[in-house]
Amino acid sequence: MQNLAAFKELLELPKRIVITTHIKPDADALGSSLGLAGYLLKQGHQVCVITPTDYPKFLNWMEGNDDVLIFDGNEEKSQYLVENADLIFCLDFSSLNRIGELGQMVADSDAEKVLIDHHLNPETFAKYVLWSTEAAATAELVYDLIDMLGDADKLTKGMAEALYAGLMTDTGNFRHPSTTPHVHNIVANLMELGADISKVSHKIYDNNSLDRMRLLGFALNERLEIIEGTNVSYFYLTLEDKKRFKYQTGDTEGLVNYGLSIEGINVSAIFIEDPDKVKISFRSFGDIPVNELSRKYFNGGGHKNAAGGATTDSLEDTIKLFRELVLKQTKELNYEV
Repeated sequence: MQNLAAFKELLELPKRIVITTHIKPDADALGSSLGLAGYLLKQGHQVCVITPTDYPKFLNWMEGNDDVLIFDGNEEKSQYLVENADLIFCLDFSSLNRIGELGQMVADSDAEKVLIDHHLNPETFAKYVLWSTEAAATAELVYDLIDMLGDADKLTKGMAEALYAGLMTDTGNFRHPSTTPHVHNIVANLMELGADISKVSHKIYDNNSLDRMRLLGFALNERLEIIEGTNVSYFYLTLEDKKRFKYQTGDTEGLVNYGLSIEGINVSAIFIEDPDKVKISFRSFGDIPVNELSRKYFNGGGHKNAAGGATTDSLEDTIKLFRELVLKQTKELNYEV
């Protein structure tokens, strides 16, 4: 952060602070938000975390979760807090359209804006920016910021566990190339601060409902396809599939990665039908930039090896387009046949 001294001075007096993150927050989005919120509360600020939508129940264990305000259903209160904030932190997203209706409220607010993120092409709406695509997770950048302020040793066990959750999940359990020595050093520090890494892993990965497990089995058996002659796989789920297994937010988290676990597969996708759109996630290995595929054809973006998008086309037409792109061997899917 180039203007760190001014930012540090800004925090010397108590402020009314809002922290927000992207639609359908994952462990990094929520963990970095709650870790930062805990730190700022400890420094004497008034802090509220506002998420645009709900998020998976397996994240509800995080310290501070009970105080999170979900925008959907709390629009007036959210607007009041945003309009009256002195400082708004925007975590784990690079453009305001990633927070839905909150985006315009944040843009219109007189509060100073702070962007902390590791995604490509950040908008220039924030005065204070801590941004790096080299960072493995936004939780890494939040830890770095607190360390820059000289307060890393003031993190509590709960804050450390929230940040660890972000690092663990966004690195794919520390398997992705983004897992650097710096990441491991941060993890060591978080453990010294009391983070129970076994507990965090259990809460996130071993806390499934029976319906979710049955949905996973169904998807692997009935909805997994490999495009013949290619190294590309994909899943799809219909509205009826979701209804059958009592779908809840987060039930498909990580499902797309199963496609990559198949020998010889280096691109995996999942297409999930909603009433008004089809949500898409892409994963890849190596130098295959699925974020470019998502940006050019599916109204999305993200990281090189992990991206998402959406379309208002039908599920059938969306899958048809994807298959056509793969079979044409587009540059974005530079796979080996």
